[in-house]
Formats: sequence, C-alpha cells, structure tokens
Amino acid sequence: MEKTHHCEVCGKRFPKRFQLSRHIRTHTGEKPYKCDFCDKSFAHNSTLSTHKRTHTGERPFTCDVCGRKFIDNWNLVSHKRTHTGEKPYRCEVCGKMFSQNGILASHKRTHTGDKPYHCDFCNRKFSERGNLARHKLLHTGEKPYNCDICGESFCHYNSFSTHKQTHAGKKLFQCEICGKEFPHNSQLSSHNRIHTGEKPYSCEICGKAFGKKINLYYHKRTHTGEKPYSCDVCGKKFTQRCYLPVHKRIHTGEKPYPCEICDKKFSLKSQLNTHRRIHTGEKPFPCEICGKSFAQSATLTNHRRIHTGEKLYHCETCGKAFTQRSILFNHKQIHAKEKPFHCEICGKKFTQNGYLTIHKRSHTGERPYPCEFCGKTFAQGSTLRNHRLLHTGEKMHVCTICGKKFTQRSSLSTHSHLHAEIKPHCCDICGKSFCLAVYLSRHKRRHKKHNLT
Repeated sequence: MEKTHHCEVCGKRFPKRFQLSRHIRTHTGEKPYKCDFCDKSFAHNSTLSTHKRTHTGERPFTCDVCGRKFIDNWNLVSHKRTHTGEKPYRCEVCGKMFSQNGILASHKRTHTGDKPYHCDFCNRKFSERGNLARHKLLHTGEKPYNCDICGESFCHYNSFSTHKQTHAGKKLFQCEICGKEFPHNSQLSSHNRIHTGEKPYSCEICGKAFGKKINLYYHKRTHTGEKPYSCDVCGKKFTQRCYLPVHKRIHTGEKPYPCEICDKKFSLKSQLNTHRRIHTGEKPFPCEICGKSFAQSATLTNHRRIHTGEKLYHCETCGKAFTQRSILFNHKQIHAKEKPFHCEICGKKFTQNGYLTIHKRSHTGERPYPCEFCGKTFAQGSTLRNHRLLHTGEKMHVCTICGKKFTQRSSLSTHSHLHAEIKPHCCDICGKSFCLAVYLSRHKRRHKKHNLT
C-alpha cells in the first residue's frame, strides 16, 4: 500500500490519513481521549479503552496454558513466553536474555545506573515508569482498583487481582510442605523460601540476605535512615507505609481481628493467624538441622542461630552481640536506663511494656500458660517452655567442647565458663573470683560467718 501521507515534523509516511493524525499527536502532545473514571487523558482511543479495563477489571485476553487473563494482547503474548521459555531480547553488556524488550530496557539501567523517572512530590528517582506510578500512589492515597463484589479498593493491580481470587475461591498453587494455597505461582515460589531458608537478595552494605526483594528494599532504609511515613498523633516515623495504620491502633486501641475459639483480639491479621496455632498445635516450620518445628517462621530463624552461633545484632555502646534484634533492644535499655512503663498498682517501672504485663500478674495472680502434661500454670510463656523440658527431657543446648547437653541456654552459658576459666563473679570483700554466682554466694557466707565469730 502506497504511503501518501507524510508527517511535516519528522518526515515519517503513512498509508492512511487517520494514521498520520494519530502520529502527529506524538509531536503535539495532544491527548483528546479522557477517562471518565479518573480524568487521565490519552492520545489514542484504543489506549483509553485498554486503560479503562484497569478500573472495570475486564481482562478479555486469556492464556490457554494457565488460564491467566490480561487487559491487552501484548501482555498476553509477553506472558506466554514464561511458558515457552522464549527470551528473544539480549543485553549486549552482560549477555543476559529477556522475554520482553521493556524488561531489557529496564535491565540495561542496572549497568548505566540511569533513573530517568522522578517523583514530583519527594524528588525520589526510579529506573522504571511503572515503579514511579506505584510510588506516587503512596503520596496521593489513590486506590484506582475497586472490587465490585465487596467494594474494597486497592493501590496496585496485583493486590486487587489476589483479592478477587478470595471471592472466586480459586487457588491454583499449593505448597507441598504446609498446604497453603496461592492464586499465583510467583507467590508460591516466594512462600517456599520460608521453608527452604533461601535468601537470594543480599544487601550490598551489610551483606544481610532476604527471601523477598521488597524486604531488601525496606531494609536499605535502616542504613539510610529514611522514614517517610509519620504518625499524625505522636510523630513517630516508619520505613513502610503499612506500619503506620497498624501503629495507630496503639492510640485507638482498635483490635479488629478476634479469635473465633477464645475471643482474644488482635490488631494484626498475621497475629491472629499465628495465635490460632496455639489452639491447633500446628507448627509448619521445621528446623532442617535438628527437626524441631515452630509455629512461626521468625521463631525458626531465631532458633537456627542456636546451631550456627550467629549474632547479627551489635550494641554500639559496649560491642556485645546478640542473636535477636529484640534482645539487643532490651539490652540497650540497660545503657539508657530508661523505664517508660510503670505499674499503676505499686509504681514499679520497666523498660518494656511486656515486662510490665508480666509484672501485673504478680498482683492479679493470673497464670495464662497451662502445661499440657501436668496442668500446672505459669505467668510467663518462657517459664512454661522451660518447665515442659522436665517432662520431655529434651536438651537442645550442647557444649561444643565436651558434648554435655542442657535444657536451658543459661545453663550451657554457665557451664561454658568452666572450660574457658571465666570467673565473672567477684567478691567485693577480698577480690576472689568465681565462675558461678552460687559459688560466690557460698564464699560470702564464709566472710559473714567469720565476722560474726
């Protein structure tokens, strides 16, 4: 077909006048087609039609392999390459292959460091236009994806798509270890790392690794100190937007997630899910070293450090290292001597609200932790755990020098002093040192007895 219509700006030629008219808009910036949902404008009517599907949820293009649906044919064609493995686009710098030209263009920026898209709210820069668009929603609060079944709104399409599966009851991908189901294979792959311990995303500053890329992104803010989200009640700042509404429940006292078994309420749905395992006894996270299972992934992570001896968290005041961030936080209170939580009954002060809660039970007599073996009750969960070992005979803490086993870490620590000849307990009367506090107490009684005679 003869191309008789040419552009006076760039000289490009077209066979039909309407094609030239469409092309000219790339030079003029004219966008005559306006979305009646969000007022966004487009140069072409076909682009507007595709855009409207982000509001209506319509996805007319279906993958004949997995059934996944898309808003346009181009996305469907790109998606099909995940099944065929086709990657026609090659990076000339490192040779890596990609299924989409757009992904290749984004990848090239990892070599150049180019971030051409900047946020006009906070000036933050992005290497991809889509990441900028998603980021801007944090500033505007816009939630363009509305569920037509329950009315809930979402910032991102992925969250919206996942939510719709809850209504459809469609869960295609099941975890072979714990049975949990997911609407997308990518979500299952990410979940599987909880069980395998795989952490492919590493921080280039401190070397800490993560199972999810988004967790690495948020972790980096601990190095930069960036906390863009602040509470309008107390001014506390957070690295992630999702922490803010959860934090505000401290002020409102809201606990919207009740347990259907015991009616205990929680401020987070994840807390409720974890709590339910107390009733069911479910422990889906096994340690690959000793076989012990845990109700929470975080507890398994902390437990692994018993075997590895890894201590990631260091006190910048005294240099002491700890296996858990929470233990480091507690330790820091010793240096700060800050005790913001006080008992309204006796006035005693504590460094943590958890310690205050436990202390209050000394007044109320509450013992909410019963032993399933003998029925004895305890005021603290940790005391119950130590008590259970009397029934099970389990000794998890092993001395690496002589192989002796202990039910408690503190007993192992005390025992280790015998090998190291560490004597941290010093008599303030004569200066003699002892490896155990009980030996020092016994020694001091001799001084007292001598003084009496």
